[in-house]
Amino acid sequence: MSSIGVVNFSSEPGSVEIREIEKPIIGEDDVLLEVANVGVCGSDLHQWTSDHSWPVNYPVVLGHEFGGHIAALGKRVSGWKEGDRVVSETAAIIDLNSPLTRQGLYNLDPTRKGFGYGVNGAMTRFVKVPARCLHAVPENLPFEQACLTEPCSVAYNAVVMNSKIKPGDRVIVLGPGTIGILCAAVARLCGAEVAVVGLEADRERLNIAKQYGCEGIVGDASAWANKQDGLGVDCVIDAAGASATLKIALQLVRPNGHITKVGWGPQPLNFSLDPLVQKNVTLQGSFSHNWPIWEKVLSLLASGTLDVKPIIGGVWELKDWHEAFDQMHSGKVVKSVLKPS
Repeated sequence: MSSIGVVNFSSEPGSVEIREIEKPIIGEDDVLLEVANVGVCGSDLHQWTSDHSWPVNYPVVLGHEFGGHIAALGKRVSGWKEGDRVVSETAAIIDLNSPLTRQGLYNLDPTRKGFGYGVNGAMTRFVKVPARCLHAVPENLPFEQACLTEPCSVAYNAVVMNSKIKPGDRVIVLGPGTIGILCAAVARLCGAEVAVVGLEADRERLNIAKQYGCEGIVGDASAWANKQDGLGVDCVIDAAGASATLKIALQLVRPNGHITKVGWGPQPLNFSLDPLVQKNVTLQGSFSHNWPIWEKVLSLLASGTLDVKPIIGGVWELKDWHEAFDQMHSGKVVKSVLKPS
């Protein structure tokens, strides 16, 4: 039995198309998941335009933000049953004996491979998922929202775990994409005053950020950064997909402040890091997420404390993937969601 899938088939720009995909054969510790919804991530767009900086196992079905119903279980899987509503983490392959995995930090295991680049992802009807990746989705949470647990977990890890933002902090987020706006939303939940910074082309997305109680700024954010005491903001979260924004972050952050870089940028920096030293600034990378973060985020989504509805720009059928990608790539919407089945 086959179905269609959105496949990235080579490293050449634009190498994504609809192909026939065979139904996966699951192992003893896997489930077969029938996908209800799958979010389009900025990394899917980067693979489409071929300006990514991670290795890809071509050809591969795209999609790592997904949820759906369990259609079949491997014989060693316990605690789940057919029909259960679930979302899946992204760490499809990990080394269970890695020292990092044993600490619960399997997201940082160097051998980790994720859905949508390392193994086939969820932009198709059925996907094979290790049962250890699953989390139950409450009945009151629609899959269009539940499939965004993954980017919300990226934001939670960046803001709560790696930035330790406190009530009263002043925070600037660079980049009004999905991750940037969700980082801003989580920072607001932490009690921070937040501004999201983008370019002229980002005005529509900055208006979405305003729905979360954030200031939207086009271009230079120096005035907002220095408004309180002239020294800059407590924390800058760099969620832009470029290296050059780190220079802006160093200008906006206060002495002894914190910069968290969550956006990928493969370009060389070509500027001095002396301000990092002179200002005594902490520079922190933030990557992915792990089990306890997913559980926290699911409770925030189910209770409505974190509302992802404002960022969802539309739901497209799988065959209309190109329009969904293009709407995000052009900045017309913050997040596109696909409906495979």
